[in-house]
Amino acid sequence: MTLTDERRLSQLQWLESEAIHIFREVMAEFERPVLLFSGGKDSVVMLHLASKAFWPAPVPFPVLHVDTGHNFPEVLAYRDATVERLGLRLEVAGVQDYIDDGRLRERSDGTRNPLQTQPLLDAIVSHKFDAVFGGGRRDEEKARAKERIFSLRDEFGQWDPRNQRPELWNLYNGRHRWGEHVRVFPLSNWTELDIWQYIAQEKIDLPPLYYAHDRKVFERDGMLLAVGDVSMPHDGETVGTKRVRYRTVGDMSCTGAVESDAVTVQDVIAEVAATRITERGATRADDRMSEAAMEDRKKEGYF
Repeated sequence: MTLTDERRLSQLQWLESEAIHIFREVMAEFERPVLLFSGGKDSVVMLHLASKAFWPAPVPFPVLHVDTGHNFPEVLAYRDATVERLGLRLEVAGVQDYIDDGRLRERSDGTRNPLQTQPLLDAIVSHKFDAVFGGGRRDEEKARAKERIFSLRDEFGQWDPRNQRPELWNLYNGRHRWGEHVRVFPLSNWTELDIWQYIAQEKIDLPPLYYAHDRKVFERDGMLLAVGDVSMPHDGETVGTKRVRYRTVGDMSCTGAVESDAVTVQDVIAEVAATRITERGATRADDRMSEAAMEDRKKEGYF
């Protein structure tokens, strides 16, 4: 083995190094960054990277959760425990508050994920956040693969794919006018498999529903939905107990489980390596509304 081989970074080391550089670059360029943190695996990895970027100092920006009111209880418990452990400032923008005071109305299909946009944009404006870290990955969904690492949003929080800056040689342009902000995606070059291999390498704890467990579910539109207060079967939909896990977490009413026996990180890695469908394509009903569902929501200001 040559000295050059010894100094060559592995794939995960390279991805980690790039993400840490992005976090530090944002802190150097922006005044009020915030990290979107839901308790999902991508935001958990992102927060872990932020902690490493500024260690031994604490994470120097708050975290923001846009709470649909339909989240899995396990995920909310994990979110709160993580915030307390790291001494973070948590800001919560609640969709339920907007429904209660009439600013938003429930959808006929019951899902609240598309309703997150307005609370998110209002939180950005009210707190004067100028950089918002998001956990989008290149393999997650085709609209997210179009993103730059620094993604400019206009004064209305909207995304225009034709109005993005080139990022040659990893040079990031954070300049923006008053009222605009930048969404920043440190995981842009990561895949779902990279995320799980990094979780294994760093021994990162996750909410338990990412691993196989017995849960009461029913089938709708080819997905297994959990039985809960905000997710109940319709007439003709049979409830049964299955061994399942979640590849992604979000609104209970539109996030499906997959049958699985993967109870360890290594089990999940083997399962993810063999699959040919992304987690959003397999388990998120809100992304099936149209071919361009995610892109349409991103143009309005969604994650």
